[in-house]
Parts: sequence; structure tokens; C-alpha cells
Amino acid sequence: MCAKRIHFIRHAQSAHNARAASATDERAVRHDPTLRDAPLTALGQDQAKALTAEVKALRNIELVVSSPLTRAIQTTLVAFADHPAPRLIEALHREKQENYCDVGRAPSVLAAEFTDFDFDHLDDPWWFDGPLDGAPYPRETLDAFERRVARFADWLSARPEHCIAVVGHGTFLRRLTGAVYANAQRVEVTF
Repeated sequence: MCAKRIHFIRHAQSAHNARAASATDERAVRHDPTLRDAPLTALGQDQAKALTAEVKALRNIELVVSSPLTRAIQTTLVAFADHPAPRLIEALHREKQENYCDVGRAPSVLAAEFTDFDFDHLDDPWWFDGPLDGAPYPRETLDAFERRVARFADWLSARPEHCIAVVGHGTFLRRLTGAVYANAQRVEVTF
């Protein structure tokens, strides 16, 4: 099998990122239900716009794959607004569910908000829905997370495209690639 070039991009700044950066008690931010499926901030929108010129130059991208979490979808819509590659939502590379911001929304809700994407193939729920362990939302176990990272790596390897952009999340991308990602950062990897 030929090597693939994958452009991994972490989503731009979300409301959760902004609140966590200034919080004295990050646990309160983690458990804040108003941050469920946190959207981009104004700074995040600007960061995604700044990515536009960078990704526009990557004309060989054959597919853009976005996590179904709002901050990744919004980053994709802004950064790839003028890029010709088709776009696909894939839940395997959603963030490790450790915070309320990592709890998703129903495919029907996402489809009504983001009409440029197809969500029909997603389960409902597509996010981690295991038992509660003291948090007000289910938290994904490390074992379940690592299995999902491996499944996504296999999914990427099986794709017919040779150059793919993946818009996702810091913890997931770090586990997959070993790199630490800032908001709106792109790292190219031979996969």
C-alpha cells in the first residue's frame, strides 16, 4: 500500500478552551453543561480564517474529514470554504470524552444547523454513552479511547484517497500522531 499524506488540523479556539485558559478551577469548566459541544469563539473564527490561505495552497487534498463536534465542523467550514475537496463527517475521531464540551448533539440537530454536511450515517448517540463514574456526563475510558484511535487509523489507511485533511481534536490527535497541537495548527504526517 502506498503511503498517504495526512494533514491533521486541530480545531480553532472553542468556548471551552477560552474558559479553561482563564479558570481558577478547571473542574468547574469541565462540568459546565452550557459548554456541551462548545462552539468556536470569535478568536476561534479568526484562527480558522487564518488557516484558509494555508489550506487553499494544499490543492492535492482529495478529502476533508471532520469530527462531528461543532468546533471541528465550524473550523472545517471556515478554513476549507474555498477548497474544492469533498467533506465528510466521521465520529471515530471525535475528542476523548472528558468534559461536557466533548458530549455531542443528535445527528438531526447537527443536520439542521450544518446543512453542508451529511449526518445520516451517524449513530444517535455517536458520542461516548457509557456509565456515569461521578461526573455529570459519561467519561470515556482510556481503553475505549485507545481502541477507537486504532479503529480510526485503520479507517484512514483503508481510504482510497492519498492526501486527506483531518480536522479534529487535541487529545485525539496527540494520541494518534504523538504531536502536541495548538488550536488551528496543521501537522502533515506520512501515514
